[in-house]
Amino acid sequence: MKIAKEFNWDMGHRLPEHFGKCKNIHGHSYRMFVELEGEVEPTGMVMDYYDLKNIVRPIVEKLDHSFMVYKEDIEIIDFLKKVKSKHVVVDFQSTVENICLYMLTEITKSSLPANIKSVRVRIFETYDDYAEEVILL
Repeated sequence: MKIAKEFNWDMGHRLPEHFGKCKNIHGHSYRMFVELEGEVEPTGMVMDYYDLKNIVRPIVEKLDHSFMVYKEDIEIIDFLKKVKSKHVVVDFQSTVENICLYMLTEITKSSLPANIKSVRVRIFETYDDYAEEVILL
């Protein structure tokens, strides 16, 4: 059985090595679906949506209305610190593919129930672009 829950956040970033517009500071309204596959428990659920929300929401809150910045983008880090702006420093370029892997890693660090066999994360960066990754547990 599969279940899924949607999460949303707004976040800024830039891709300093990009050849086009994404080199500039900009932002997106991200849309993420977290899908769990597993056996239905005696409760009649794979996992309670409330419990899933409690795992994912703090990760999303850390990113919401922040600026995700690559650790080597020193000029931007210095600027964000100077203006006391919420930011998250990461060790990867903030492509939607890498953000997807980041979210999947953060979610699977949590204590998921033993009946969960896989976790899939799909993140839409725009209404028609997304990245998706799955991990088997």
